[in-house]
Amino acid sequence: MMAANFNHDDRITGNEHAAVINAIARAITARDQTGKAGIAATVLQNGRIISEAENEVHLQSDPTRHAEMVAIHRAAHTLETTDLKGCVLISTLQPCEMCLSAMRFAGIDRVIFAATKAHVASKYFVFPHLELQDFQRSGDFDAIGGICENRVLHLYADGAE
Repeated sequence: MMAANFNHDDRITGNEHAAVINAIARAITARDQTGKAGIAATVLQNGRIISEAENEVHLQSDPTRHAEMVAIHRAAHTLETTDLKGCVLISTLQPCEMCLSAMRFAGIDRVIFAATKAHVASKYFVFPHLELQDFQRSGDFDAIGGICENRVLHLYADGAE
């Protein structure tokens, strides 16, 4: 059983942990699919999956189609609202500046991610002077990173995902 290979973290719920594990599996699969990149995201509401997505930047020829952006778009569409307050964003990679901004515009106040900025190629962050803490100072939200990080670092080590 896949879940047995992942250590649980007490900072997150069981449903959030399961969503991280699922996102990691989807990212690894997406890495080998034409036009997709090995980055996956999920939006949860009350522990229930509202949307899932993988990075579609090359698939759609659109630099804004990051997995987090696609998942946020799908969640808003599914819930028929742009207010995603109370939702949780899950990602296999620490969200970039664009995705953190979109998350905040949507009202999402909790983000959980696997690979952290400190351990991945610099190409994933175009404003290297901006840190996660800068976004947290701008608006109160919870960020928990490094969850199952060792399971995805190989995807982002050289920026060739």
